[in-house]
Amino acid sequence: MSYRVLFAGLLVVAAGLVATLASLLLWQPQVLAQGEVLEVTERLISPEVQKWGFLSAALATAIGALGAAYAVANIGSAAVGALTEKPELFGRVIILVGLAEGIAIYGLIVSVLILNRL
Repeated sequence: MSYRVLFAGLLVVAAGLVATLASLLLWQPQVLAQGEVLEVTERLISPEVQKWGFLSAALATAIGALGAAYAVANIGSAAVGALTEKPELFGRVIILVGLAEGIAIYGLIVSVLILNRL
């Protein structure tokens, strides 16, 4: 196995771990709360359901970022190879990398939709 493939794999795993950690730290007070999350006289959602909702929002963001990291790693390496041979392909290549980056945006949108339902 070449070092480039190993490095790309490690980069994808590291990006996924960072995204998961960042998501959990972002919603940590709500996910790991032992007491009352909201002090409302009449609760509409039980705390157990709310914990799972926050965890699913964090996982949606993390998995979306992991998928985007994998896609950008593959498309980016192919794009650099294509640009070395034909520099006039820059416009097309940047669009492909932007589409791959959109996967992370989809994960973030799903996460916001989950949080709006809670």
